Amino acid sequence: MHGLIKWLHNCLRSHWLWGLAGLAVILVGIATIVSLNGNATPQYRTAKVEKGSITASVAASGTLSPVVSVQVGSQISGQIKELYADFNTEVKQGQLIAQIDPETYQYKVRQAQADLDASRAQVMMQRAEAARHAVNAANAKRDYDRNEQLYQKGFISIGARDTSHTNFSALAEQAKSAQAQVAVAESSIKQKAAALAQAKVDLERTAIRAPVDGVVIKRSVDRGQTVAASLQAPELFIIAENLTDMQVDTSIDEAEIGRVREGQKASFTVDAFAGRTFEGTVKRIRKSAQTVSNVVTYMVELATENPDKILLPGMTANVRIVTDTRDNVLRVPNAALRFRPANASRKKAGAPNTAENKRGTLSGNIYLSGEGKEPKKLSVQVGLTDGTMTEVSSPELKEGMEVIISTANQSGNNTSTTRPVGPRMF
Repeated sequence: MHGLIKWLHNCLRSHWLWGLAGLAVILVGIATIVSLNGNATPQYRTAKVEKGSITASVAASGTLSPVVSVQVGSQISGQIKELYADFNTEVKQGQLIAQIDPETYQYKVRQAQADLDASRAQVMMQRAEAARHAVNAANAKRDYDRNEQLYQKGFISIGARDTSHTNFSALAEQAKSAQAQVAVAESSIKQKAAALAQAKVDLERTAIRAPVDGVVIKRSVDRGQTVAASLQAPELFIIAENLTDMQVDTSIDEAEIGRVREGQKASFTVDAFAGRTFEGTVKRIRKSAQTVSNVVTYMVELATENPDKILLPGMTANVRIVTDTRDNVLRVPNAALRFRPANASRKKAGAPNTAENKRGTLSGNIYLSGEGKEPKKLSVQVGLTDGTMTEVSSPELKEGMEVIISTANQSGNNTSTTRPVGPRMF
């Protein structure tokens, strides 16, 4: 029994020693791996500092439209009797493009002419009546003067004299009234003449004529249709004055409008002509803001030429306005300004790798790839960016230097940094 207990004790002691030995081997292996990893030199992806151009721009979408488009309406009501223009018809100023049935307005002209003739005849009658009353008043005045002399000599009584005076006064008042009637009749002539002129104008307006030279880009009525003119003239046609000169109306966000100036160059594309780029110039920046869903934008007009008339009103344009260009400057990929090595001093989460210095210019840090193990930190002044490359400057920075953009297992988008601050392209 005693021998069995001793044998078991020796077995347990042997297994315990083997366990300690295995654990020691594992710990030594882990320490070795950690040591090797800690001493390994990180592998970096780099890019060369190069000289070139940086172009900053603002991107937006807009709509092509004619520089001048005129809405042709009708100032009178009536039925469209004839149409002499259609879509894409080229017209000249004053050309007849539609005719409203003139019959009703011809009748109104004849009626107004008849009313004017009647008023003129009435004036003639009133003038004749006024002349007759004037003659009677003059005769009565002579009778009164003669009776006054006879009364003074005692040949007639005072009653006879007063009777002649009363007759003269009555006829004089009738003459004045007749003259006033003449004035009223003459005023009526002016009213009837104005009514006739208005009737003739309305008759002339039944002929719809092109107000400018151009091309009909819209027709809103058909033959036989009735148009009703009220407070606003009904639209019949829209005429584009000149399709060889077009404009692009585009909305620019308030955050970008400060970089847009009149006269800046622009380019745009349209889906109808994929791969072709059209040129333009900023013509006008409208001062009034437009607010849609709490987003404030400003309308910018771009002038462009359309000599072959392939650009059509209403096309959607993808616009790029060049706001600034720098030539022959040192530039690095934006990823270089975002990169920070793992052992760099920690910043607050989300802190940018660029900042504004006391002079108001933007500064940032890049890391140069050197012969040593540690990247060399270099402070630079940050300039223009086009969204991919950024202008940088420093007395120590030279063309051809290698800058680190990421570690070998990174794609270049360092999660601990943000994009460089500076003039943006988009």
